Amino acid sequence: MEHPASAIARDLAGQAERLCRRFLSNGQREGNYWLVGDVRNTPGRSLYVRLRDTADGTGRAGKWTDAQSGEHGDLLDSVPANAAGERPPNRGKVRSGSPEAARRLLAIASPIAGTVAEVYLEGRGIRSVPGIGSLRFHPRCWYRPSADDLPGTPRAMPAMVAAVTDLAGRIAGAHRTWLAPNGADKAAVAYPRRAMGHLLGNGVRFGEAGAVMAAGEGIESTLSLRAAVPILPAIAALSAAHLAALAFPPTLRRLYVAREADPAGRKAFAGLSARARRFGIEVLPIDSRRGDLNADLRAIGLDRLRAQILAQMRGDDRP
Repeated sequence: MEHPASAIARDLAGQAERLCRRFLSNGQREGNYWLVGDVRNTPGRSLYVRLRDTADGTGRAGKWTDAQSGEHGDLLDSVPANAAGERPPNRGKVRSGSPEAARRLLAIASPIAGTVAEVYLEGRGIRSVPGIGSLRFHPRCWYRPSADDLPGTPRAMPAMVAAVTDLAGRIAGAHRTWLAPNGADKAAVAYPRRAMGHLLGNGVRFGEAGAVMAAGEGIESTLSLRAAVPILPAIAALSAAHLAALAFPPTLRRLYVAREADPAGRKAFAGLSARARRFGIEVLPIDSRRGDLNADLRAIGLDRLRAQILAQMRGDDRP
């Protein structure tokens, strides 16, 4: 009798859905994906199997990603685990707005290179910034219109999706920035930015944690600082309140903060500084001249912004 793994290897091309129905029978199809709990055929929605090749050839049928564990592979990988008969506990349904929902969204999003998310960042003066793997792109991200939106507001639009992670690197949430179809600006909706999952203490991380780091409220402002000083690992906390509650990496000894000019930004800086002192961490401000660092970047360019930021840093921290 032919081994199931051999059958998968032979039939993978063009047969992804049939193989999912056979070997991952506790799942179900949603759009171009098969959703199931994991490669052991546990009921749930954490594992996503692509059912069709993408038009540009970058996404292949049969490839899967487990949003819970971060594992990935193809259908051939799923057979040994399935055949072993192992049954971990059922993870249950995914709740809207939960960390599990955030992991699901990030699992089906793609890198931003060549997308309107990249166009959007370039339009904000943010180009060739290292360590931005936490940013993803979804071409039709669900948007729930609010009472403040106009009638006929689209319910799906392109979006830049950022992974919110904890100190251990686990995905705790996601932040979405809905974009205009051409990426020239944010989408013309009442609330083009929304977050989901567990944000308190966590953030969107750019680069590896170290003894000297930077932090800011918004993604664009934090990326502007990192574009100017690429050696500084940075964290975007996503709001003033969350910046004040940011969890400190154990290696951190000095933190530069892109301090916003409004009262909320000043209060967040004061609260974060008071907390940091209890851990022996020094907090120093990086002030903008136009409200935030991205506004400065767009007004004066990268070279002048770099000089402005370096003038506020300690000499031994400058590149």
